[in-house]
Amino acid sequence: MRCTVNELAKISGVSVRTLHWYDEICLLKPAFIEANGYRYYEEEQLLQLQQILFFRELGFKLKDIQKVLASDDFDRLKALDTHRHLLEVNANRIRQLISTIDNTISHLRGKYNMNQQDYYAGFDANKPTIIHYSGLVAEDLIGESVKARGNMSEADKQIVAQEGNRIYKAITECIYQNMTTRTDTVQALVEQHYQLFQRHHDMTKDVYLAYAQLYCESPDFRKIFDKIHPKLANFIAEAIRFYVAKNLS
Repeated sequence: MRCTVNELAKISGVSVRTLHWYDEICLLKPAFIEANGYRYYEEEQLLQLQQILFFRELGFKLKDIQKVLASDDFDRLKALDTHRHLLEVNANRIRQLISTIDNTISHLRGKYNMNQQDYYAGFDANKPTIIHYSGLVAEDLIGESVKARGNMSEADKQIVAQEGNRIYKAITECIYQNMTTRTDTVQALVEQHYQLFQRHHDMTKDVYLAYAQLYCESPDFRKIFDKIHPKLANFIAEAIRFYVAKNLS
């Protein structure tokens, strides 16, 4: 079971640049490197990457994953049992939330009489969620993508800032014209935004969704966008999510 970095990227969905970055930070080293510089991965490395992806799915930061995997008492089988348990918890919660949606629809159509407590079945802020891009997790994911692509020069940062401001102002004009986030004009601007960031990031679907979440939840981003228009942060985030669902899923 041997594969090259390109083959591993294809079967795992992790970009080649990210795999190179994991090698650089000693999170996932190849089994060996040929004289021609080709990286090769074997079953041990494939299982290691699987662990990394499970931990990422559960919201762990890279530096924390490194500590766990490097610890002397790390047990892969026990870790898999834990992953399975957490995923089952989340799966049960998702099924409950879907049931709440169905019951609410039936209630609003007059086909089912909900109790007040039924409105909130499945909601629990203390339970973990599989999709989690808020706060430091999103920042870590974005920072990881930048490092995988390489640090930006000061000139590049200025270009991103200038082009970004132009796009944000154009999207604001769309808000004033009462356009929705799904209109062709708005989505064309989001495409420009994505391509701008793609030049300097390892811009996967998850990374772009992380930006959408940060735009809504980060006080720093909210402060910037609110100065332009109070609806801009949420509007851009919704437009990005629609773009991702349509183009990157």
